[in-house]
This record gives sequence, structure tokens and C-alpha cells, in this order.
Amino acid sequence: MGEMTRREMLCASGMAMGAAVAAGRALAAGVAGEDATATTEIPSWGLGPFTRDDGADHIGARTGSVFDCPVTGKVIPWENKDVLCTAAVVKDGKVYLFYRAEDQSRGQSWGTSRIGLAVSEDGRHFQRHSEPVLYPGNDFMKEYEWPGGCQDPRVMQAEDGSYVMTYTAWDGQCARLCTATSRDLYHWTKFGLAIGTCHKGKYRDFWSKSGSIVCRREGSRFIAQRIHGTYWMYFNDSGLMIATSDNLTDWNVLEDASGKHLTVLPLRPGGIDSVVTEGGPPAFLTGKGIFMMYNAGANGRPDLGLTGTVWAVSQALFDSNDPTRLIARMDHDFFHPERPFEIKHKGSAEGGNSNVTFVESLIWFRNEWRFYYGCADSIVASAYYRPEAAGQPRQ
Repeated sequence: MGEMTRREMLCASGMAMGAAVAAGRALAAGVAGEDATATTEIPSWGLGPFTRDDGADHIGARTGSVFDCPVTGKVIPWENKDVLCTAAVVKDGKVYLFYRAEDQSRGQSWGTSRIGLAVSEDGRHFQRHSEPVLYPGNDFMKEYEWPGGCQDPRVMQAEDGSYVMTYTAWDGQCARLCTATSRDLYHWTKFGLAIGTCHKGKYRDFWSKSGSIVCRREGSRFIAQRIHGTYWMYFNDSGLMIATSDNLTDWNVLEDASGKHLTVLPLRPGGIDSVVTEGGPPAFLTGKGIFMMYNAGANGRPDLGLTGTVWAVSQALFDSNDPTRLIARMDHDFFHPERPFEIKHKGSAEGGNSNVTFVESLIWFRNEWRFYYGCADSIVASAYYRPEAAGQPRQ
């Protein structure tokens, strides 16, 4: 999201930049006969509607937390510019929220990103850890992570109880999808580029980010699930790609017979996702298929009265026996910028976007679904959905 997504849109060749969405009409042809009549309509296989939690914490920039940066050798305020892009897991009855924090080390443009951690007893009010838990250091990943940093985490569990994070390394030129693991959520071991060694290193310098690993849900735990003996991951931001793995850290990009990577969720000219289809929270198996929330971007949303690039959230469903096959996809979003803090960027980074609601986290906690979302690249807020209160079964 943010700086990297804009760069991808500028650099991507041969991708249609769709016409603006017409107000008050269905946006783009979906699949499986989904015929949406309102932007809040949820299909039978989907989740929602979600309600903004106005009483929950907004997590934003703060100047009081400092960190001894191993690269610069200086004590710096590491989250004093913007907070955005969050992952979340439930452990021991608490919510652990991972967020991307920007510092002001690079003036008014994007700073260096580090991943912070906040913990909550109720999922609404958080205590923030004083230092980042994943950050650039003088290690084997420095060439990929400096000066841009570590960004945009997604977190889920492995079968052995450990945690796996996909995150983006940003060197200032190229985004590269990476992996790390942890036992306690505070201390992380980096494993390097997620797709850097597959196909003889073909994807080492390939723009890649936003890894959504397919899971199963067991209560509040989302655990990586093998399908046909392998793990699966959706990733990227300008047409979702797909990869497989035997160990959750090293991934193989699936290609067609011509050697081109598979695109399983393409851009739709004229739709809500004409310039961005970016992986959201970890996808997970349901009785109807593999459910995924994804982030959709369009150049203008007249139906919302918004101009410029607008980031909203939509949903898609893939075949649980063939994760490459798209079964259904919303024509519309179910969550989009409405509040002032979602419409107007309030941080100090020139690269920060307005008109953004961006979701990377989804948890089941205290009998409700909840996600934490980035608002205009400035702060993090949350929304919830209680299926039983709506007279619907849990998914």
C-alpha cells in the first residue's frame, strides 16, 4: 500500500487503467452470477456487514517511543510520522496487533518503516510495545530493507504452533515479499525473500508483496492448511498471483506453460479494482471455498463522490480443491472511505494517500469478526461484524 502501490501502478506495463466507475450502477462483471444492487450487499458466501467501532482506539503516530537503530547507531523516535497496515492474531485470549510505523528520517517523504506491536485484552483498547519487533538491521536482509524498511505484515500460525509473518522489504526501489517466524510474537527470525530462489532466481528482483497464506480456522486460530500436500499463498497488488510451499518460508510462483506467472484475481477495467487488487488478511477455508478479503483500488469513485485513487475492500471466493480457480467475486466493495480520517491523509509523509480503507487483518474474537484497517495512510481503526446478532451462522 502507499508508496509501493503507486510505484507499481506507474511501472506495470500492459495493465489497463480502467475508466471511472459510473455512479449508482453495478461496477464490473463478476463471476458465478453475483448481481449486486448496493455497495453494502454481502453474498451468501461472504462476511459482513461490518460496523465501525467508534469507541475503539485509533492507533496513530506518537513521538514518545524511541529505539536504538542498529543501522544508524542512533536513538530515534521510530513511529512519529504515520501508522498504517496491520496484522492481528489472537493468543491466550488477547489480541496482538502488528502495525507498520514510519519515522521522519527521510524528511517529508516516506520514512523508514518498522513493524510495531500492540496488545489488547478486549480487542478495542491497546497497550503498545515500546520498540519495534521487526526492523532493518545489519544483517543479510539489509540490502533489501534499507532505507525503506519492513512493511505491511500478515501473520498466521503453523502446525507446530509457531507464527509465520509475510512482510514487504522496501529498499527504496523495489518491493520484495519476505518471511519471518516467531514463537512468542515479540522475537522474529528473518528467512529472507519469499520467492527469491524459485525458478532459478527469476523472481529475486520481481516486484512482490502482500502475502495471504491459505489457512483453516480453529476457533480464534488461523493455521496454515495444506491442500493436495502443499501450502498456498495469494500475493501482489496489480492482479493477484499464487505460489506454493512445503515449509511456509520458501515459495514457488506458479506459472503457465509459457513461463508467465499465473494471475488468479485480475484487474477489472471500469470496476472498483481497475488499478489495484491487493491481498488482504490470510485467506481461509469455509464450507463454500477459500474465502478472501482483498483491497481494491480505482481511479476515482463518482458513486462515493471521491476523486483520485480510492482504496476500498471487497471479497472473493476460490475453489478449495483448486486454489487457482476463482469461483465468485463481488462486483462492489463492502467497506470504503466514509469518515474524514479515512478520506483525508493527516500524516506528514508526502507519499501518504487520501481515500484509503485498507485491510490486512481479520480475527474471530469474543463471538465476533473484527478487522483492523489503515485509514488514509495515517492511523489504524477497527470494525466488527457479529453474525449471531444478525441472525446468521458463524462462517
